[in-house]
Amino acid sequence: MDTPTSFPNTTEQFCDHDALNTSWIPPYIYIISALGIPLNLLVLLVFLLHKKKCSVTEIYLCNMAAADLLLMLFMPFWGVYQANDHVWTFGGPMCTLASLLMVMNYNCSIYFLVLVCVDRFLALVHPLTQCKLHRRKYAMLGCFLAWCLGLLLNIPTLMCKRTAVSDNIEEPTCQWGCFLSFYFTHELIQTIAAFVLPFLIILFCTVKIVQALTGRPPNEGRKLQKEHKATVLVLSVLLAFFVCWFPFSLVRMIELAVRYNLIEETCSLVHHLYICRVLFINFGFSNSDLNPILYVIVGKHFRKKMSEVVGGRESFKMSSTRFTTSSVKGSWKRRA
Repeated sequence: MDTPTSFPNTTEQFCDHDALNTSWIPPYIYIISALGIPLNLLVLLVFLLHKKKCSVTEIYLCNMAAADLLLMLFMPFWGVYQANDHVWTFGGPMCTLASLLMVMNYNCSIYFLVLVCVDRFLALVHPLTQCKLHRRKYAMLGCFLAWCLGLLLNIPTLMCKRTAVSDNIEEPTCQWGCFLSFYFTHELIQTIAAFVLPFLIILFCTVKIVQALTGRPPNEGRKLQKEHKATVLVLSVLLAFFVCWFPFSLVRMIELAVRYNLIEETCSLVHHLYICRVLFINFGFSNSDLNPILYVIVGKHFRKKMSEVVGGRESFKMSSTRFTTSSVKGSWKRRA
C-alpha cells in the first residue's frame, strides 16, 4: 500500500505516466471522507450507546467501523496532497501517520473479517464448540491482537515513510525513504500475511458456512434464524470487502511477480500496472463507506438497534422536557 512513485528497474524511467488524468482523485477523496466519517461514527454510536452489550459479531463490526473512521479522518490530508501535485505541507510526522493508517485499515479490516468468519463458522458448523468459545472476552482479545498485528506488519512504514525533497521537485513529498528492495520485501510480507493467508481462511469458513445454511431445515428455531441473519450480514460485508480490495491486491501481486522476474517487464506492462494501482487503491477506499450502508440495508438487527438508540434519546429529551415543565408549574403553584 505504501507505494513508491516508480518501479526500481530501468525500464520504468522510459515509461511516461503523465497521460493518466488524476484530477478526479482529490474531489473523490473529499466525497468519500465526507460520507465515511458520519456513517462510521453513526455505527460506533449505535453499538456503543445501545443498552444491550454488543454480541461477538457486533464487536468485530464495531472495530471495523473504528478502523474505517480512522482512515476517513486522515484521508482529506491525502486529498490535499494529491491536489497540490504531490507536495506535502503537513510535516513529517503527519506523513508517517497518514500512511500508516491507510495500510492498517486494510490489514485490520481483513483480520476482523477473519475473526468474524471463524465466529460464524463455529456458530453454524460447530455450535457445541462455539458455546465454549463464543464469549465476548475472547472477541475483545482477538480484536486487540488484530490491531497489534496490523501495527506490527507496518513497522517498516513507521521507519521509512517520511517527507523528502526529490531531485526534480524542490517542495517536500511524502514518500518511501528506505531501500526499494526493503519496500518490495515489505510488500511481499504484506501480500502473504494480509491477503493470501486470510483469504484462504475466509474461503474455507465461507464454503462451510454456505453449506450449513443451505442444509438447514425451513422450520429452524428462533435462535438459528438469528444466527442466519447475522451470517447474511457478515457475508455481505465480506463480499463488499473483496469486491473493493481484490483488484488492488491482484495488481500488487503482479507487481511483485515483475519485481522478482517471474513476469517479463515491459514499458507497457509497467504503465498499465501504474494506472491500475492508482485506480484500484482509490476504489478500495470506498469500502469504508460501503460497510455502514450494508449494516443499514442488510442488518435488520442493526436497524432495530439504531431506532432504539435514536428513540431512547428522543424519549429522554421528552421526559426531561416534561420534568422541567412540571417543575416550573409546581413552583408557580407554590408561589401562588
